[in-house]
Amino acid sequence: MKAKLSIVIACFNDPDVVTAVESARAQTYCNKEIIVVDDGSNLPVAGMIEELSGRVDHVILQKNLGQSIARNRGIKKGTGEYILNLDSDDFFEPTFCEKAIELMDKDPEVKIVTCKAERFNKKGSIDIYTPAGGDYINFLTSNSALGSSMFRREDWMRCAGYEETLPVLGFEDWELYLNILKEGGRAAVLNEVLFHYQVRENSTTARIKDMKHDKYQQIVLKHRDLYVQHFDILITELFAKIKKEENEKLKMSRGAEFSLGNKILAPLKYLKRKLQ
Repeated sequence: MKAKLSIVIACFNDPDVVTAVESARAQTYCNKEIIVVDDGSNLPVAGMIEELSGRVDHVILQKNLGQSIARNRGIKKGTGEYILNLDSDDFFEPTFCEKAIELMDKDPEVKIVTCKAERFNKKGSIDIYTPAGGDYINFLTSNSALGSSMFRREDWMRCAGYEETLPVLGFEDWELYLNILKEGGRAAVLNEVLFHYQVRENSTTARIKDMKHDKYQQIVLKHRDLYVQHFDILITELFAKIKKEENEKLKMSRGAEFSLGNKILAPLKYLKRKLQ
């Protein structure tokens, strides 16, 4: 029999959880279980999750403790050898799990499987994003896999799961992947658009935008020994980001100056045309 897969969907006040559950149910990989963790949702969404209970294997109710705790709790409830966390506002194409597990079965060095993703919002498609994948070096300065990627339970257990206490929350996927890969192996990227990521103004990613440097600092401090080993990479990346931010500010400043200059000159140009 094929190895079992646990698909964990953590939900907080998200009515799109219905789409996520149907995406999990539609996976062509048959030996799977679906676990929904209600992280203290409001009554309307809690009611929707209750109605979904007949279409999933487990529903876990908890007060609002955050995504990391919800995910860890869902994984602990499951029994699958493979784990896939799916955010409640996103969805996969039906063949993702089958293709990901086939790849991991063939190559034990593949510790994480991700894929190309369509980013979309309520208005429609935005763009296609391709994560870099690779070994832990690729994960030192940025997350090179999607937040919803597949990995093995044994690796999750070895790393003690998602971080729940340090202020890396919002970057917990990145930190877990770095934790998994620093012992060896790589993240493989399926060269197909098999994931659909919803961009929202009130998403966790949007809310932590102004705190991303602080959270990255916490990852560096937590994995201090690893970053000391690769000090040159860290410093090179940090200075590249500083230069990029300075160039962006300069472009904005010049753009503002150009716009202001046009406004000041507009009346003079108008008079010149009248006098000609």
